[in-house]
Amino acid sequence: MAPTELPLRDVHLPPPPGWWPPAPGWWWVGAGVLLLVVVAAALLWRRRARRRRWERLFVEETRGESAVVRIAAISALLRRAARRIDASADTLAGEAWLRWLDGAKAQGFSAGPGRVLLEHGFRRGGGEAELAALEPLARRRFLQLMAGRR
Repeated sequence: MAPTELPLRDVHLPPPPGWWPPAPGWWWVGAGVLLLVVVAAALLWRRRARRRRWERLFVEETRGESAVVRIAAISALLRRAARRIDASADTLAGEAWLRWLDGAKAQGFSAGPGRVLLEHGFRRGGGEAELAALEPLARRRFLQLMAGRR
């Protein structure tokens, strides 16, 4: 070997960085996503708990011995729920009240089983078939009104 020739070796690169632990930015992103998931779950749980509470209220308030009593309770409950949306809805009567309950698109109250709300006070006994048709419609509308949807 000549004195001017040096035995040089090739450049050695360091090993690539490992995937763990992640950079601090990834920790922040993960914490943000986790926070969003927790907030969304809490909101959904709250919404579901409120809906269950309203369903229990509907069942408890519409309990009764006869169909006429239960239909009257459904009518009173719908009026109380309507008062939450529009204070003037409580003063409506007859066809105007049924149209307000229908809303924009449906006609379940004005042209369907909801018509029994107008006539239930003038009947004696019976009404079991009308009650069976009215109850799911009234329950659905009650839950909509309590949720704030007109």
